Amino acid sequence: MRKTEFRGYFGEFVATILLWCKGYRILEHRYKLSGGEIDIIAKRSNKISFVEVKTRKSEEKCQIAITTQQLRRIRNVSQFFLKNNPKYLNCDLSFDVILVADWCFPKHIENVSI
Repeated sequence: MRKTEFRGYFGEFVATILLWCKGYRILEHRYKLSGGEIDIIAKRSNKISFVEVKTRKSEEKCQIAITTQQLRRIRNVSQFFLKNNPKYLNCDLSFDVILVADWCFPKHIENVSI
């Protein structure tokens, strides 16, 4: 496994722990389709969060790595997820980002506009 791959897996692990601590239940991890991937799909009360995790050396580099094209792909994949899981159709939806930077507490940004 390459160093960047390991960093990505580690960041997703840290993000999962953060979400658990905040009371989320993980529904899916690395939900993939040909059109894209959602790193984490989580649920807390009546809210479904589609989470993109960015892991870099600094928080600034994490923020730069988030593109509108990625967020649009996440929205498209989320629609497919909801179509295949109709029990979640009445839930509130949130598109979130978790930034995992070296030597910093992970930052959970909720309801990122797409």
